[in-house]
Amino acid sequence: MSQFIYRIKPTRIGMLVEGPTDRETQVLGQHFAYLEKLTASGQVLVAGRTPTVDEGTFGIVVFEAESETEAERLMANDPAVLHGVMRAELWPFHVALWSARGPQVEADGA
Repeated sequence: MSQFIYRIKPTRIGMLVEGPTDRETQVLGQHFAYLEKLTASGQVLVAGRTPTVDEGTFGIVVFEAESETEAERLMANDPAVLHGVMRAELWPFHVALWSARGPQVEADGA
């Protein structure tokens, strides 16, 4: 299983500055539920966002997938991306170190 990271950024900065529209609120709820489900299954390793409310604001999702095609599908199916509330970029990734509070690493270093 390979690791990937995608970065998401709001397509409308006003969502952060002025507050989300009703539609954005609904999509963001779906986005959070999507990531919760993938985290519970173990596919998403970590997800979060910067607490800023400006053009530099972004979120990241670090996850595992069988292939880049599957990784692209997972990112594209994120409701925030699918419904245009956020734009996303994907990169191959490899977690090199975990803190003692992080997940346990298997004996082979995976």
